Amino acid sequence: MDNMFFSDWESLLRALIITILGYIALVLAIRISGKRTLSKMNAFDFIVTVALGSCLAAISLNRNITLAEGVLVYATLISLQFIITWLSVRVKKIKVMVSGEPVLLLYKGEMLKDVMKKERITVEEIYLSAREKGIAHLNQIEVMVLETTGDMTVIPKFKDENSVPETLKSVLGYKAKGEV
Repeated sequence: MDNMFFSDWESLLRALIITILGYIALVLAIRISGKRTLSKMNAFDFIVTVALGSCLAAISLNRNITLAEGVLVYATLISLQFIITWLSVRVKKIKVMVSGEPVLLLYKGEMLKDVMKKERITVEEIYLSAREKGIAHLNQIEVMVLETTGDMTVIPKFKDENSVPETLKSVLGYKAKGEV
């Protein structure tokens, strides 16, 4: 109980220096790894981000973990993220496994209640997304998509009913006019 609030100046100085150096190393590692590391996050990116933060906290506070070990963990996590994202761009099964697929929530103004229930999306969230896009009535919406990042994309009614929207081809549950 004696060291609950303060043990010695050396431990405070170590925490300060290691935290600063660990932070600098993390920033450099993220900058070297590229923009993907800082992009909108899917579940995989979120896990890597939390792991990097946890590593920074561990090397800052745990005297048994050296800065070199922390930097090695940073490099390992960022390398794994690079490898997985590199593979996911080239192998569709890995992409789907890592980031999932966008899902149709609303089609031609009608909510897809079963999908909403499965994805745990409320009616209020649907209304909020519509309002954010300045849409007053759901029948003004062609489709609403739950993206792999958790964002909801709203696409208003098409002006040309016969056009096939290429941006919706990868959306789970969407069938363009004339498709089976």
